Amino acid sequence: MTTFDARRSAGYDRRASRLLHGLHRRIAADTADATAPGGTVLDIGTGPGRLLAELAARRPELRLHGADLSPHMIGLARRRVDGAALVVADVAELPFPDGAFDTVVSSLSMHEWPDLPAAARELRRVLRPQGRLMVYDFRFARARAARAALGDRFATVTVTPVRPRRHPVALVTRYTAEP
Repeated sequence: MTTFDARRSAGYDRRASRLLHGLHRRIAADTADATAPGGTVLDIGTGPGRLLAELAARRPELRLHGADLSPHMIGLARRRVDGAALVVADVAELPFPDGAFDTVVSSLSMHEWPDLPAAARELRRVLRPQGRLMVYDFRFARARAARAALGDRFATVTVTPVRPRRHPVALVTRYTAEP
């Protein structure tokens, strides 16, 4: 799993602002639509907090949380998103109580998770019984393993290709899972 130092975190943040803005807007819209008013959202692999910032702008009443392995990324996110609870944590060992979140979302980090079954177990643990998990990752990144790991922990798993505007093919897959 990749952990970003200060230099790599800043570089990623610059690239993400140009390359991923549209995707973050799409994911924020999906997450906002999936979360009840006043709900609690956890962003796994939050990076520099761009997705959380989009969510905060759309739905200021949501209680936002973010987790990332890199303290440098969490530092960038803290400067970008006021009021979000941000922690340095591994997806396979989340420091949250059982059933803490209405929605758990992750964008472009699943391909870095070394233990998909452990990650799926933790994501299910922190999700409320009527909650929703939405994992977005590169289209062909560990697709079979991801579906199997999520399918072992969640009652339903839906796989949807996500095509950016003005792009002829889907580059990202969304895994939507519910308990």
